[in-house]
Amino acid sequence: MKIRALVVDDEPRARKAVCLLLERDPDVEICGECSGAEAAELIENASPDLMFLDVQMPEVDGFDLLEAVGAEAVPAVVFITAYDEYAVRAFDVHAIDYLLKPFDDARFARALARAKEQLARRSGQPDPHLAALVRERSPYVRRFLVRQRERLLVVNAEDVDWIEAADYYASLHVGAKTHLLRETLANLEQRLDPERFFRVHRSAIVNVDRVREIHPLFRGDCALVLGGGTQVRLSRTRREDFERLFTTSRR
Repeated sequence: MKIRALVVDDEPRARKAVCLLLERDPDVEICGECSGAEAAELIENASPDLMFLDVQMPEVDGFDLLEAVGAEAVPAVVFITAYDEYAVRAFDVHAIDYLLKPFDDARFARALARAKEQLARRSGQPDPHLAALVRERSPYVRRFLVRQRERLLVVNAEDVDWIEAADYYASLHVGAKTHLLRETLANLEQRLDPERFFRVHRSAIVNVDRVREIHPLFRGDCALVLGGGTQVRLSRTRREDFERLFTTSRR
C-alpha cells in the first residue's frame, strides 16, 4: 500500500513545492495539504502515515499541533524549519529528521527515504523520539483539541476558566462556551501546570488566575468566585494547599 502523506505549512507555495516533490515518488500518496490551524481536523479524517510539518507557523505552529493532537497520532514526522537554534538542537538530540530551509531535491529525497525506513521498522507504532521531544518542550499540556459540531478546535489551556467532571469526560469552561473533552479529571490534573490549575474538589479544577473572591461557607468549605461571577466550591480539605498558591512565588 502507498504511504499516505500530509503536508502542513501556512504558506501555500511552500506546501505546493513539497507536494511536487512527493508526487515524484510512486510509493507516496498525498492525502492532504493545509495550514497549521486546519491540520488537526485533517489528521483525524485522513489518518496520514507521514507528515511534513513546518515548525514556524503564526497561528498553530508545528509543536503546538503535535501537543494538541498527541505525538502518537502520526507515526512519522519530518519537520521543515528555517534556522531555529532551539529546534535544530532538539531535533539532533532526539535523532529526529528535519529539513532546513532552503533545501534542495537531494536533501528532500534523503529525508523521505529515512521516513520510509522509520515507517517500515515501526509498523504503525508511534515514534518514542517524537513523544520525548514534545514532552521536553512542554511538560504540561498547553492546548486541548476539542470537537465542535463537525470541526476540531484548538483551545489554549490558559484560556480555560475551570474544568468540571462529567463521568469519563470533562467540561472545559471557557468564558461563555463549554467544550466536552474525552478525558477524566484525574488524568487532566496530572497533565496541567500545578502552579496555574488547582483541583478544588473531586469534581472541579480551577484556573487560579481566574479567582476573584473567596467566600467562606459552612464547615470550612469556601465558594470561589471566578471572573464573570461563576462560583465553584473549594473543599475544606484542599483549602490550605489552595491558599499556599497565593503565598509562594510562581514562574
